[in-house]
Amino acid sequence: MTKFRDERGLATTRRGALTLIGASALLAGGLATRSAIAATSDDDEVLTEAKVLRDPDVPVAGNLDGDISIVEWSDYNCPYCRKLEPELRQVIQDDGKVRLVMKDWPILGPVSVTAARIALAAKFQDKYHQAHDAMIGVSSRLTEPRINEILAAAGVDMDRLKRDLTGRAKDIDAILKRNNDQAEAFGFRGTPSFIVGKFRVPGVLTMAEFEQVIADARKAKASKSN
Repeated sequence: MTKFRDERGLATTRRGALTLIGASALLAGGLATRSAIAATSDDDEVLTEAKVLRDPDVPVAGNLDGDISIVEWSDYNCPYCRKLEPELRQVIQDDGKVRLVMKDWPILGPVSVTAARIALAAKFQDKYHQAHDAMIGVSSRLTEPRINEILAAAGVDMDRLKRDLTGRAKDIDAILKRNNDQAEAFGFRGTPSFIVGKFRVPGVLTMAEFEQVIADARKAKASKSN
C-alpha cells in the first residue's frame, strides 16, 4: 500500500493519511475543525478559507482560476522542498486546473528567514517567482552571500530589493506570521506541508500520489455540491 512520509520520517498508509486530513472538514466555509488544529480561541479566525486559500498578499502560481487549490508551506533550505518542486510543478502543468498557493514558512534557521523575507520583498517588483525559483533550485544550503548572488543573476533589482526589505518590513513580517500561525494551527511539523482542496497533507508525495489526492479533492468537492 502506498505510504506517505513527512520530513521526520513518520510513515502512514494513504488511507490513514486521508483519514487524518479528512478530519479537516469545513467549518462555516473555513478549512479545519477543532479536532485537526490547535485548540486556541483564535483558530477559527486563523483558518478561514479566505485567509488560507485567498490571502491577497501570498503569491500564487499555476492556473489562477483553477478548480482546486494546492497550498504549500515551504522553506528554501528544506532539501525535501527542493526535491519536490519540479515534480509538483509538473503535476500542476499536466493537470492545467490547479492553482498553487505559495506560503513561505522559514523554520530551518535565520538564513531561511532571510530567504523568505527576500522572496516576499521581490514581490513588490513583480519578481517573487524569479526569486523563488532561483533559491529553491539551489542544490546546497543557502547563505546570505549566495542568495544575493543568485537573485542578482535572476534579474532581481537588488537596490530596489533592499529598499523594499526596509520599507515593507511590517507587511513582509505580517505575511510570514500569518503563514506560521496557519501551519501551527493545522498541526504541521515540518516542510513541505500541503492543503490539497480541503485535505491536509503533512509530508512529501510522489507525482502519482499528488495526482490521486487532487482527484480525491475533486471528488469530495463534487459530492459536497450534489
